[in-house]
Amino acid sequence: MQYKQLNELLQTYRSGENSKCGFRVLAFPCNQFGLQEPGENAYEILNGLKYVRPGHGFELDRNLKMMQKIEVNGKKESKIFTFLKSRCPAPDNFIDDADKISWSPVRNDDITWNFEKILIDHNGQPYRRYTPTVEPKEITQDIEKLIGQWEDETAE
Repeated sequence: MQYKQLNELLQTYRSGENSKCGFRVLAFPCNQFGLQEPGENAYEILNGLKYVRPGHGFELDRNLKMMQKIEVNGKKESKIFTFLKSRCPAPDNFIDDADKISWSPVRNDDITWNFEKILIDHNGQPYRRYTPTVEPKEITQDIEKLIGQWEDETAE
């Protein structure tokens, strides 16, 4: 499950108390993909994770912030996703079958499904997008590269 791997990444790249460049995850729930996020708000979604799936008292790392539920594509697309998509090309040329798309207009840079990931550097600039099938543990090399760039810049 991707939430568990996100927790593991946060534990691996946890910043020290005096670090200004800390690794964080922002999760933006969205119900535009197969109506798979029925929770109305972060509280409901977090309780679903804790008690249902994966359950067993699961909790997100304190550095994984569950944001409010938004739309990431179409006319009502959140401005943060308009910005992110404008700065970072889509990781794939395929969105979905036309009969499965619930938003309009459809654009070639649209988010394709739940758990598409966008890595942002320490200057707030999108670095790379990853398809939903890329597991969080698979982006460690890029995370380490960005942390190294930050360390080089701050050492000067």
